[in-house]
Amino acid sequence: MDQRKVTTGHLLALVTILIWGTTFISTKILLIDFTPVEILLFRFLVGYLVLFLIYSRPIRTKSFKEELLFISAGLCGVTLYFLIENIALVYTLASNVGVIVSIAPFFTAVLAHFFLEGEKLNTQFITGFLIALSGIVLIGLNGSFLLHLNPIGDLLAFLAPAVWAIYSVLMRKISGLQHHTVGATRRVFFYGLIGMLPTLFLFEIHLGLDRLGKISNLTNLLYLGLGASALCFVTWNRAVGILGAVKTSVYIYIVPVVTVAAAALILHEKITWATLAGTILTLTGSYISERKVKTIPKEKNAVKSLE
Repeated sequence: MDQRKVTTGHLLALVTILIWGTTFISTKILLIDFTPVEILLFRFLVGYLVLFLIYSRPIRTKSFKEELLFISAGLCGVTLYFLIENIALVYTLASNVGVIVSIAPFFTAVLAHFFLEGEKLNTQFITGFLIALSGIVLIGLNGSFLLHLNPIGDLLAFLAPAVWAIYSVLMRKISGLQHHTVGATRRVFFYGLIGMLPTLFLFEIHLGLDRLGKISNLTNLLYLGLGASALCFVTWNRAVGILGAVKTSVYIYIVPVVTVAAAALILHEKITWATLAGTILTLTGSYISERKVKTIPKEKNAVKSLE
């Protein structure tokens, strides 16, 4: 693969994670006036409208099997993932959810190992995962060394990265269909929004726009809709198409690092020594998981065996 293209894939994944890592701050501010489901609905409505304005041509699938990939990706990556994550936050601590959700790359690697060609698990990935996981746990604890477990909330939090892993594998398959990235993402958003319709009857929803009179509410919703949804899903899906589901998902390890840094800068939350140690471990684990393994060509092996 062209090295320039690979570099582009890494940059797209990094930019995506830098934005996604700060969405916790925006969501925390919005939760004062909005429910989790309302935030989810409004952000993806904005995201869909923006993507439609950018690329309005319809995506033409060749069969129902292809269409089913988009339906499944919308339900997993938009509806279920964010709904499960938001509900988990109701029952357990945000730090718990942040730690647990960040193990998504491992779930992705396991699924990709069985369902995608050329994305097999290796010892290097497992080693990097364990190092990064130890860092993520330290960041989640944030020096308190007391992880309050809640069976319902934490079980839901474990379910969220598993659902995201399915989405990553589905998007890898969709990228192979050679559809326009923005158009394909818009189709995924469409089915994600359709999947949200039942939540309008299950949860309390207020569609009034009076709350948007607050500048902070408007700017944070636009940030989530334009940046974290419209832009980031396009850049993430493109990165998955270039790098593959496993390599791209490794960047998710960095989310807790970005979130803690943003919380310290914006919300003035204290950074402890455990957070700094966790950051170093997380970044080191990410590097090890992603680093290429040098292999000796078969021809050289053959020559060595004859000497």
